[in-house]
Amino acid sequence: MKQTRIITIKKLAAALTAASLLTFTLSADAAEKLEKDSLKLGFIKLTDMAPLAVALEKGYFEDEGLSVQVEAQANWKVLLDRVIGGELDGAHMLAGQPIGATIGFGTKADIITAFSMDLNGNAITVSNDVWQQMKPHIPIKDGKPVHPIKADALKPVVEKYKSAGKPFNMGMVFPVSTHNYELRYWLAAGGIKPGFYAPPQDTSGQLDADALLSVTPPPQMPSTMDSGTIVGYCVGEPWNQQAVFKGIGVPVISDYEIWKNNPEKVFGVSKEWADKNPNTHKAVIKALIRAAMWLDADNNKNRPEAVEMLSQSQYVGADYEVIANSMTGTFEYEKGDKRDLPDFNVFFRHNATYPYYSDAIWYLTQMRRWGQINEQKSDAWFMETAKQVYRPDIYRAAAKALIADGKAKASDFPADTETGFKAPTDDFIDGIVYDGSKPNDYLTKFPIGLKGKQKVVGGKVVE
Repeated sequence: MKQTRIITIKKLAAALTAASLLTFTLSADAAEKLEKDSLKLGFIKLTDMAPLAVALEKGYFEDEGLSVQVEAQANWKVLLDRVIGGELDGAHMLAGQPIGATIGFGTKADIITAFSMDLNGNAITVSNDVWQQMKPHIPIKDGKPVHPIKADALKPVVEKYKSAGKPFNMGMVFPVSTHNYELRYWLAAGGIKPGFYAPPQDTSGQLDADALLSVTPPPQMPSTMDSGTIVGYCVGEPWNQQAVFKGIGVPVISDYEIWKNNPEKVFGVSKEWADKNPNTHKAVIKALIRAAMWLDADNNKNRPEAVEMLSQSQYVGADYEVIANSMTGTFEYEKGDKRDLPDFNVFFRHNATYPYYSDAIWYLTQMRRWGQINEQKSDAWFMETAKQVYRPDIYRAAAKALIADGKAKASDFPADTETGFKAPTDDFIDGIVYDGSKPNDYLTKFPIGLKGKQKVVGGKVVE
């Protein structure tokens, strides 16, 4: 009896040893497939860095054999420079950053993206004083302002500043940021000139401007406005809601109302890094896709948990209530005027994670519109540039691997026949139709902005 028990224990030990060896072998095989398994990824303290936090906290990076450290960066330029220099393996980026770098506006570098991190998520906030001056020009219904609020209501305020010889200063986060283009779009739709660039001589973006736009890092927006340096800004969350909570300003419009379901941030890496680490890159994208799916699952049921994550100091570090005010399906404009806005933050639905060429081309049209691209380009050039930067082929490979792993369904993603171009849409504050396949035709539709052969010379628009 005793001998039988000893034999049984020996067999069990042998089986456990074999199982351990098998596990080790499988892990080793998985590790061999990754060119690099220890990564440092950068981000800016904004709500839309959420996929990085979730992929880390929920173990999705670990599932792919990756040891990941995420690190907050001082500003967008530092973040980009560190990706280019190799100090960061990749980062949460402004959607315009890989495009701007590729065409050489500012820092020249080959940066690509295979993953769109989110849709929407920004707003335009003005100081209490500017808001009080705007209110007489805004329609009221049931005692509340009618939304969306157009820049038409701001125009008399800007004109008053000009008459008094005072600059109307507004903040945005970076010259190639969505925030810059959304703020410019909104202002121009209301007849307010946001100014032109004329690189390399003038990169201020303030030539012939009614409103003077300049760069302010996102977390500093509320305090910069409170000090009077700027009187309004466009930024991502939670820095608009922070102005509401501090009682220093009023968000007047969300970017969902400027351009419904606009692409906002991307995950960017250098092309050199992607070429050297294709399997690692795919593994990162797989983990980020799973994080995005979790964030939008079952009508945002996981958002409160996500807000808890983001409120930690190593991520966004703002109060739970401030982040939750927009992240959980509502948005507060004037204090006490909280409205339902379920798609203020979108991470997966509406194919949010897919890197569409038409999204890249929209950014390029705005760069051309405001003189960051100061010469006419062919429609073919727009397409070729988009294809250099946006990489749906890598995204598809990651999606197919998740389907094979049983962690996603084919129906979760765009069909294999996807062209990379969204259908033409007029979901903009001014109702102008955008068709990504006809960028030059699109530019002709704007009363304010460069088009055709126009360029900025000596501070003036010339044909």
